[in-house]
Parts: sequence; structure tokens; C-alpha cells
Amino acid sequence: MIGIICAMEIELEAIKSLAQDAEEISIGYFNFTKCTVYGKKTVLCVCGIGKVFAALCCQTMILTFSPDIIINVGVGGNLTSSLKIGDITVADGLIQHDMDTSPLGDPPGLISGINIIRFDCDKNTVNTLCSICDELGITYSKGIIATGDRFVASKEEKQRIVQTFNAVSCDMEGCAIAQACYISKIPFAAIRAISDDADNGSPDDYPEFCRTSAKKSAELMKEFIKRY
Repeated sequence: MIGIICAMEIELEAIKSLAQDAEEISIGYFNFTKCTVYGKKTVLCVCGIGKVFAALCCQTMILTFSPDIIINVGVGGNLTSSLKIGDITVADGLIQHDMDTSPLGDPPGLISGINIIRFDCDKNTVNTLCSICDELGITYSKGIIATGDRFVASKEEKQRIVQTFNAVSCDMEGCAIAQACYISKIPFAAIRAISDDADNGSPDDYPEFCRTSAKKSAELMKEFIKRY
């Protein structure tokens, strides 16, 4: 079974439109769709914005449906000159850029307790996603997605994340899902279609390009499901 988590309905609707034999299951705050997509057992959910919603949704999905892999799909901010709005980031790892116990002597981003900064994505899934992008002529970058509970919209914040973590994209959910999967020993992956440049223009760019970028990430995900 493939688990797919998106932060917003706009990011999931194109995938959900392909669902067959759908069963809607509400568990607490979350509404899951258990279905088949291209004949593959799939469970879908919109988690909401931010790391807490994302982690709660992911753990609920794991405990209820036992997916073989969970993929976080959606839009994100651009941290590299090699991408533009509408292009794709395929994560090979995720970090939390707002996790910081460095005053205690820890490196920035360290997750206390498990003592990890970077959560590596499932290599086979990453390779498949990159191959699909190559075959379809989709411009993409493979690298680190940096997650934090704030919308990055300044040059200074963007530079800090890039210089500290060498990330290529930023979001608000991905690494929370990665952490939940890691502690439950579930393979995970994440893709982001660029909706804005994570700078002072982002508050204007994001509403304009969010929907079209969300469709790009959904198209990549649909092709992945076909091949899974």
C-alpha cells in the first residue's frame, strides 16, 4: 500500500480524482481515503499546514493502515538558482531548519533523543522519481528539503537555510513526516513543485502559482503510482 500525504486539498485533488473503490475513513481530525489508484492499494490524506499536523497525520496513517511507503507531495519554496516556479524538487533527505538547540552545544537541526539531523529518503523511490522526471522532460533538482513551521519569505532567512543545510527547497511538513516514518521504520519520500522563490516576493507569488505547481507534483506522483 502507498500512503500519500498532502498539506492542502489543492495538492491532493488531482490524485484523489483517480481513486477507485474509495472508502472514506475519519479518525480524529483526519479524513483518510482508502482506495486503489491505477490498481495499486493507496491511502490518501490532507494533513493540514505545519509540522504537528503532518506528524500526527503520518503516525495515524501508519498505525491504522500500515502502508509500505509514505510519500509527502505538494508545493514548496525555491532555495536554488537551478530551479524556477513549476519545477520539481525530489528530496534525497529532509531536515528541520527551525530545530535549534545550538545554545546547548548541539549542531543546528539536531533532533534530540534520536540525535539525527538529516532523514534520508528511500533510495529506490528517489531513483524512480528522478527517472520519471528525466523521461518526461521535467526540470528537477535532487537534494535536501528543509522543513520549518514558518513560511520563508525573506532573503536573509533563505540564505541562512541554504548556508546551514545546503537545502534546495523548503516546506512546512516534509521532515515531520520523515521523522514519524523513521521512528516507525517506514520508508518515505517527498517531492515539491516550486510555488515561490522563498523571498520577499513569495507572499504574492504563492497564491498565484500554488495551484499550477500543485498539478505538476500530482502528475509526477500519478506516474510513480503506475510504476510502483
